[in-house]
Amino acid sequence: MLTRTPRRSLTDQLAQRFAERIRARLLAPGSRMPSVRECARQQGVSPWTVVAAYDQLLAQGLIEARRQRGFFVRDLMQKVPLAQVDIAQTAIKNKVLRSPSGAVPFAGLPPGSRIHATALIRGMFHPPSGQAQPGAGVFPASWLEDARFMLAAVRKVAASPALHAASFSYGEPMGDAGLRQVLARRLAELSVPAPAGQIMTTMGATHALDIVSRTLLKAGDPVMVEEPGWSVEFVRLDALGMRVLPVPRGPDGPDLAVMARYCEAHAPKLFVSVSVLHNPTGYSLSPGSAHQVLQLAQQHDFHIVEDDSYCHLAPDHATRLCALDGLRRTVYVGGFAKILAPNWRIGFLAAPPTLTERLLDTKLLSALTTPSILEKALALCMEQGQLRRHAERLRRRLAQARARSVQLAQAAGFGFAAEPAGLFGWVETGVDTDALAQRMLDEGYLLAPGALFHATGQPSTLMRVNFAAVQDAAFWRVCERVRGQMG
Repeated sequence: MLTRTPRRSLTDQLAQRFAERIRARLLAPGSRMPSVRECARQQGVSPWTVVAAYDQLLAQGLIEARRQRGFFVRDLMQKVPLAQVDIAQTAIKNKVLRSPSGAVPFAGLPPGSRIHATALIRGMFHPPSGQAQPGAGVFPASWLEDARFMLAAVRKVAASPALHAASFSYGEPMGDAGLRQVLARRLAELSVPAPAGQIMTTMGATHALDIVSRTLLKAGDPVMVEEPGWSVEFVRLDALGMRVLPVPRGPDGPDLAVMARYCEAHAPKLFVSVSVLHNPTGYSLSPGSAHQVLQLAQQHDFHIVEDDSYCHLAPDHATRLCALDGLRRTVYVGGFAKILAPNWRIGFLAAPPTLTERLLDTKLLSALTTPSILEKALALCMEQGQLRRHAERLRRRLAQARARSVQLAQAAGFGFAAEPAGLFGWVETGVDTDALAQRMLDEGYLLAPGALFHATGQPSTLMRVNFAAVQDAAFWRVCERVRGQMG
């Protein structure tokens, strides 16, 4: 709570608290500030103190007032007037797929609108406290300490004559040949037919996704994405000028009727999918749905990029589009940051032979090459089975954490909108999670509200939690208390 001091008034303290969060993007641009009455009750101050604090934020250009709607966080990098964006997004929400009778779906997010995920990303770099963060997208550091075998592998590779010689050149454009051979064998275990010549290393899975979209798309092209889905992908595609077409994601896969209508109305060029342990729901694709998605791709001539970032946490026999398609219309994307360490940016993609050279050109233009020392070290660890054993330990530990987290959540009165699976839980809170996230920041917790996982940023009562980070009963008690205060 705020405390008055001789040097700092309550108004100044409250204004500074919000200003720091806005500048750190912990409060996302475009998000609604608490109402004056709600903020006063929440902070234990008078409404006049809140009004004065908001006046300071207005003067600093950090928030703006919208008539009869309240106060909203300004986007300090916004080029399009926020009022125009708000009108456009309202129009989208009113038009989005309300007619199942064949009405033309909306044409995607308007060019220039901004979809924001940076609040969550920045919060991962600068957490609000030393507590485990429910909104985090990675395992806690203590879980990854077993991956120290990578450090030993790096030391071994660094001492080799081969690395010394390779250090005086840019290395191999496609990536380390040894790692690509190991990856080819690994993909074969997943029934994905990808020889080393069709595999390219990247600086993480996000880099791989960026290479694919920059190669296959141009500004204005329509792209289908799953909703809810990975917020960073929405932002990235929007920044490239693409028209984002959200496809509702269910337990078995994407809404095929919606995809078919998009195909007829807009001829999309690409579909981005997380088939296995989907983020944030944990859903995995069914064989029947996968077959129909591939039929649509063949009929309407679009490519599919399949993000399998969570493959290490899933069974090998899970349904994957690339396995059924044989890498004809599909591109497979994977990475290792989730189970090694977030800062070990090693990823890869496997593509049809007809796309390989085009994708390589894009990689060379964006990054030239990838660091061979880490790639060689990873190949060594995979060949010796260390990575496989590490992944098995993580899966066992995650299963225990998931069971405990679900029990604690339900005891605190929270439900799940999807059957808990994988790293993330899709939790039903019963309140606006944007507002809940703001209040939980005061308690030292960074949440991932549901609006982040919708392309239109629409308000949601859902939130994504990291099962590895919410095993502490104290978090659920605080969340239950704060939710009760909002009711």
